[in-house]
Amino acid sequence: MSFDTIWTNARLATMAPGQPGLGIVENGCIAAKDGRIAFVGAATDLPVGADAATRIDCDGRWITPGLVDCHTHLIYGGNRATEFAMRLEGASYEDISRAGGGIASSMKATRAASEAQLVASGLKRLDHLLAEGVTTIEIKSGYGLDRDTEIRCLTAARQLGRARDVSVVTSFLGAHAMPPEANGDKDAYIDTVIAEMLPAIAELKLADAVDAFCEGIAFSPEQTARVFDAAKKLGLPVKLHADQLSNLHGAKLAAEHNALSADHLEHTDEDGVVALTKAGTVAVVLPGAYYTLRETQAPPIALFRKHGTHLALATDSNPGTSPLTSLLLTMNMGATLFRMTVDECLLGVTREGARALGKLKDVGTMEAGKACDLVIWDIEHPAELVYRVGFNPLHARVWHGRTSATSN
Repeated sequence: MSFDTIWTNARLATMAPGQPGLGIVENGCIAAKDGRIAFVGAATDLPVGADAATRIDCDGRWITPGLVDCHTHLIYGGNRATEFAMRLEGASYEDISRAGGGIASSMKATRAASEAQLVASGLKRLDHLLAEGVTTIEIKSGYGLDRDTEIRCLTAARQLGRARDVSVVTSFLGAHAMPPEANGDKDAYIDTVIAEMLPAIAELKLADAVDAFCEGIAFSPEQTARVFDAAKKLGLPVKLHADQLSNLHGAKLAAEHNALSADHLEHTDEDGVVALTKAGTVAVVLPGAYYTLRETQAPPIALFRKHGTHLALATDSNPGTSPLTSLLLTMNMGATLFRMTVDECLLGVTREGARALGKLKDVGTMEAGKACDLVIWDIEHPAELVYRVGFNPLHARVWHGRTSATSN
């Protein structure tokens, strides 16, 4: 049996379903062929006579699946560091908005940026995530809020996947906020999202899913449902920013539309949790935004456990409420702020993150037939990946079967 690469003398956390905990295999071995996993398991089970063009001795290091960041807003113009400083000096959200800040500030900077500029700034943020083992990432639009800029942002996101060894999944988030030209008419703006933006983006095949922000400061459940119905007519799956600041029953709405995921969920009630579980919709928690906004109500992790809800974890990397480009720090935040367990955190950025993107058949666990996306770590126990702060023990990152540099 001939393979391209065999990694030997490794300890594996396969994250495979049907196995206890992290699916640990001591004295493990992985073999890759044509960019996919051909064998994973105990070294003693590797077929006799198996050979490979390249054999790599991992010297007892741990291997996990490539990390999945399933919720980011990585493409935007400018930054909001000045607003951060204003908040520290006592300015309110309203003060900042009156001064032209908030999402309006990011929208203005994004509209002014060329595709090349959006790619260049996005690559800087992406490279930080790749350097910590990310191999699959979701990138949303939502800072253009007009057809041409939303298309430019999604095109830039696709370009990131061509510029780096990483799988990029895109989400169209036109229903993110109100642009100034809408003059406060939310229904009319949703008409524009449905009639002008969504069909053009679907025709260009720039979006893998459609997202929306269902919240009092954004869009109502009824307006969100209209966007979801339009997306489904175009054959696009949906996901939702839900119940972040209040309980508008966004989790239940997401479940009713068979959403891939519902994200944030700080104010979700038990009925919403039950609905998510029954629908198979993944609950994605985002401790970076909770931390930055200094929120006090955490997502109902105990209820997710009680009902067996699929639970993922992501950076929510964005310019305003989660300027975070570390999935390792995100895991520590999930454990410290939300009291998630080590297993929940690690599964949340691998198997469950992949599930939240509808990509579990291809990535997220180490199983034969899946893409050979791996991270090799200099650690003594997987808990170190969650426990330590400001610590990056990455030894090697493998994407589609080949060891990849974290930046070009």
